[in-house]
Amino acid sequence: MGADGIFDERVAPTYDADHAVRFAPEELEPTVAFLAGLAAGRRVLELAIGTGRVALPLRERGLDVAGIELSRAMVAELRAKPGGEAIPVAVGDMATTRADGSFGLVLLVFNAIGNLLTQEEQVACFANAAAHLDPGGHFVVEVGVPRLRRLPVGETLVPFDVSDGHVGIDEYDVVEQRLVSHHYRIGDGRAEVFRSLHRYVWPSELDLMATMAGLVRQERWSDWHRSPFTAESTQHVSVWQKPTA
Repeated sequence: MGADGIFDERVAPTYDADHAVRFAPEELEPTVAFLAGLAAGRRVLELAIGTGRVALPLRERGLDVAGIELSRAMVAELRAKPGGEAIPVAVGDMATTRADGSFGLVLLVFNAIGNLLTQEEQVACFANAAAHLDPGGHFVVEVGVPRLRRLPVGETLVPFDVSDGHVGIDEYDVVEQRLVSHHYRIGDGRAEVFRSLHRYVWPSELDLMATMAGLVRQERWSDWHRSPFTAESTQHVSVWQKPTA
């Protein structure tokens, strides 16, 4: 794996097309509305800003947005979009890299916390987010709930998407708390296989990381529409706050 991690020059140019469902208005608009409301006009920092799927609409709402991103290839895709050049991005690891200034909202969406492959790195990411926050500021994480309940005894594979042009399968390693996401895409005259390694993390584990970073949980929902989080939820949107005193 190179300096850009898994989102390198091979992946970045087709990232938006490969995740088109995440750019659809019915998916993106509730996300942006939730975050813009929480920002309440304050500066916003997106960890793993990627190609700007969330950051650019937030900027269009008049918010001052910055980012941290490991992949230069993904930043190049952001820069090529209208308004992308105006967003300052610090290139580096989101667990340790600092952006200039402080922020009222730090966000980390679309399972990106799992790109940090050790518990120590994830703990450091929470500490880094907290260090960027103004008192009273919020840290938001969107991430899937590990689907271990769907594993038959002795099995390791759970399909998460079977649709035209794409088959996605998660392969779980419950000993190391890792998973490999396997993506098989066919369409537009191309057939591709992409695999990415992640560390899955439990909601309660994230709460402990937040506590260690001096943050207090405020909200937890199943989605950006604020649907209740239940035992059947497949993902969660969690909000922690930095105390004012």
